[in-house]
Amino acid sequence: MPERPSVLRALFIASRPLSWINTAFPFAAAYYLSTGRIDAALVIGTVFFLVPYNLAMYGVNDVFDYESDLANPRKGGAEGAKLPPDIHRATLLASGILVAVFTVALVLLSADRPMSWLVLAVSLFAVLAYSVKGLRFKEIPVLDSITSSTHFVSPALYAFALAGTTMTAALIATMVAFFCWGMASHAFGAVQDIGPDREAGIGSIATVFGAKATVRSAVGLWAVAGLLMLLVPWPASLAALAAIPYIVIVAPYLNVDDIRSATANRAWRRFLAINYAVGFAITMLLILCTMEGMFS
Repeated sequence: MPERPSVLRALFIASRPLSWINTAFPFAAAYYLSTGRIDAALVIGTVFFLVPYNLAMYGVNDVFDYESDLANPRKGGAEGAKLPPDIHRATLLASGILVAVFTVALVLLSADRPMSWLVLAVSLFAVLAYSVKGLRFKEIPVLDSITSSTHFVSPALYAFALAGTTMTAALIATMVAFFCWGMASHAFGAVQDIGPDREAGIGSIATVFGAKATVRSAVGLWAVAGLLMLLVPWPASLAALAAIPYIVIVAPYLNVDDIRSATANRAWRRFLAINYAVGFAITMLLILCTMEGMFS
């Protein structure tokens, strides 16, 4: 019989450490490039979007998806925890307390930026609405991908609101491209779970539209994201190339059917690895853009 994990270890796994950077980096990069300073708001916001935000997003999801996750073979590790029922209460309490503490701190630091409160509220609502009973946006096709994308784009939008950044046409195009990327990523990720989700009676963009249509939609959204980045000034437009590796790894599954949908997990694992490589490239590009004065 496997040893029961400690509460702290279970919470750590539930927060998806491999995904921490996906929410913390957009906030930190957007805030620092907008203000050019390292201050309390940057530090507290980065820590918040690094751990508490992810624990709330993934931990709450693991609690409310416990029954369906038991039947999902890819759950129980880096791609999703199987939290024992006796840890569910601790997960919800830890998530709520941490989010509340950091939210109060961030609100106090932004007394002159009330718009940032609204953006943060929308972000946290999306985190909860995706999973909790009574809302369960994850079971509403298309809205599930929109909500998931909000999880990753809203930290950057919050940073801009917190910094009082003027949203230029280039920034808007970049955020829309980022949003398309997020929707594509969620949609493709849902393909591998078509079998378990249907058995559990969970609706999703993939279970409703089918594997083939969902994969093609994801590729289309990544292509749109790349095209949108061509509209921003050089050298930021180089970010359009970031769409290519995602399209390449997913292309072999353009004709996948529902029966073989689970095989998409192979591409999903490559997707997780590519995120780090692409993230590094985007970081270098942001540094270059800063040197060119694009954010000043």
